Amino acid sequence: MFERITFDPEIMGGRACIRGMRISVSLVLSLLANGMSTTEVLEAYPYLEVEDISACLEYAAFLASEEVHSLTESAA
Repeated sequence: MFERITFDPEIMGGRACIRGMRISVSLVLSLLANGMSTTEVLEAYPYLEVEDISACLEYAAFLASEEVHSLTESAA
């Protein structure tokens, strides 16, 4: 589903990373959230590609789509 997002216990402690590199999804998202543009992120990390940033955003959207269901006691 997320071909560019990888998980490896030997890299960044198993955090979600981009294509097996030591660049975590959370780092990219933090940079974007703090005002960096995609172009600025790509300039700072030239080994990243536009598709990597898109994959980070898609992954974040997927995680944010979690649903919370309340648990109610069943009537006895």
